[in-house]
Amino acid sequence: MKRHSCARGNFNCSGVGTGDYYSAEFVVDGLGLSYQFKIWEKAPKAVSVLVKENSDLLQLLKVGDTLDVKYYSITCAYPSEWQRTAVCHITWNDQGRLKGHYLVGLEIVENARE
Repeated sequence: MKRHSCARGNFNCSGVGTGDYYSAEFVVDGLGLSYQFKIWEKAPKAVSVLVKENSDLLQLLKVGDTLDVKYYSITCAYPSEWQRTAVCHITWNDQGRLKGHYLVGLEIVENARE
């Protein structure tokens, strides 16, 4: 893997466990489309989603951007929830089964909507 960008801010995470999420959805200003991604990697307070290298989304996302992201739970008992989320990395994959894709790291900053 080759790092496309790896700047990282000091974000105050909410402590929400990302292990309960299976997908993330958000709208990026300038595109007007809703993007929904299967969560590919999970960490205690962050996730990564897979984006194709030719996606228009990559032209608009930058490390440090914050978005309102709707996370969908794997458990029916918990509804989906909106979280303010920061883009913490955009990593290019040039080999293996993820070749031709970027992993976009998303880190939860706070609840976006109550």
